[in-house]
Amino acid sequence: MKNIVISVDRFAKKLADIIPAWATNLTLRAGIFFVFWNSVQTKLGGGSYFGQKLEFWRVTESTKMLFEYEYALPIIPAEIAAYMATFGEFFLGLGILFGFFTRFSAFGLLIMTLVIQVFVYPGSWSVHLLWAGALIYLLKDGGGLVSIDRLLHR
Repeated sequence: MKNIVISVDRFAKKLADIIPAWATNLTLRAGIFFVFWNSVQTKLGGGSYFGQKLEFWRVTESTKMLFEYEYALPIIPAEIAAYMATFGEFFLGLGILFGFFTRFSAFGLLIMTLVIQVFVYPGSWSVHLLWAGALIYLLKDGGGLVSIDRLLHR
């Protein structure tokens, strides 16, 4: 039995070694981007451009009401929290996607994830742990080979 486990593990490792590190990094960045980008799209008003809302300064009244009545974060006033979350999802999400200030963006979104977990949806550990795992990886390894960070560090 032990030999079977070792053989299967070696085979899986050989398959995994084919995958370049940049592909793992880029996949995690795209996945995290879409989580937060889809969320910010629900918070924005204004027009759509190519199917996407880009007017980050137009936070909807319904978003502000959600932060006031449903999310009810301690200490931070609801309207300020609504703008902070919207701007964070918008700009930090784009930072993650393009690999620009990747570690800073990952740290900001990790803090946001922790706030969501503790104060907003405490029963959603399974989803938030997936986000946190990807964000911790990006915090540790940065934007990787295919990133603006890499271009700037040359």
